[in-house]
Amino acid sequence: MSIGRRNFFKVIGVTGASLAFGKTLNAAPKKENDIEFSAILYDSTRCAGCQTCEVTCAEAHGLPAPVDVPKAGVVRKTDEYHRTVVNAIATENGEVYVKRQCMHCNEPACASACLTQALYKTHEGPVIWRERKCMGCRYCMISCPFDSPKCEYDSPNPKIQKCDMCYDRQKEGKLPVCVENCPAEALVFGTRRDLIREAHKRIVENPGQYIDHIYGEHEAGGTGYLYLSGVSFEKLGFNPSIQLKSYPELSKGFLYAVPSVFVLWPAILLGIREATKNNKSNEEGNE
Repeated sequence: MSIGRRNFFKVIGVTGASLAFGKTLNAAPKKENDIEFSAILYDSTRCAGCQTCEVTCAEAHGLPAPVDVPKAGVVRKTDEYHRTVVNAIATENGEVYVKRQCMHCNEPACASACLTQALYKTHEGPVIWRERKCMGCRYCMISCPFDSPKCEYDSPNPKIQKCDMCYDRQKEGKLPVCVENCPAEALVFGTRRDLIREAHKRIVENPGQYIDHIYGEHEAGGTGYLYLSGVSFEKLGFNPSIQLKSYPELSKGFLYAVPSVFVLWPAILLGIREATKNNKSNEEGNE
């Protein structure tokens, strides 16, 4: 079968048109403003560093209880055994505590990088890991700007460990265990919109207590964990280079181009092959 030069260009044209229309006809993803994501507001000025959140999180998810305690100057990180940690920071306001865990980004880089959708942004807001879909590539670990997902390297059946905002409990109408058990009420659960309003209210009503910044309102395109503090977040160990736009936005142009390459390139090679074969046949017939 031969397609000829004219038909070759028709194939290329139709393929390109179908790709172009595919971008506009596909339903646009819902924006964060159209969805009531659940979120958690953490107020570091209220945190007493008691580690109740760490202990109850470990109990709820079958992980070892924490053995380290917050000490100023010692940076504790989440790992495959601890989904959340509390650190003590020496500041001009005295010792300040800060809780760290997965940030549950509105547009998570981990889910965008995951080839099998094992890392998944739920409609309710939490970013969860689905074991049955994971192929073990660990792209989620590389892509996360907050260094949240951790792999169980020592396990024969390794899992990715990270905070899931107690998604199963949420589906049962329960609070995340860290929120439910915080004795200082440093953690508040609710919709992201409501918590942002509450955070702004606290800042306005207590200007001497808080800096005018809600961490997570805009960072990385917005996150499901929101922070209030009385000192700059850089002093609390937050990465100052985190961009405000979501990280998946950096790769959108490239990702749109990838399907075009994979679809058009075989068609181009086929067209060249057929056109070359036809030319050769015509030359042989004219001899």
